[in-house]
Amino acid sequence: MSESATSGVRGMSVASAFAGMKNVAPVVFRAGCPDCRGRFELTASALRLAIGATRRTTFYSFTCPECGTLVRKPAGERIVELLTGGGVRTLRLHSTL
Repeated sequence: MSESATSGVRGMSVASAFAGMKNVAPVVFRAGCPDCRGRFELTASALRLAIGATRRTTFYSFTCPECGTLVRKPAGERIVELLTGGGVRTLRLHSTL
């Protein structure tokens, strides 16, 4: 491994830089339900991201914690970037020819 890959801030190794961290707050995403109009925060584990070949087949989904409705919303490039960066489980859809 290169020096830059193993060193963190001011020459510290990455492992030693994070050694003192005990709790890390989970990433939360704000969402809304189109059925009940509820607004809430969801953790990455409550969301699923599907990446398809087109914009129409790329979406994220979750179950509304207030009314139980399965919600599916389109996901543009920025949403995909935020969700994947926040640890949302991702499914890549492949088309069959």
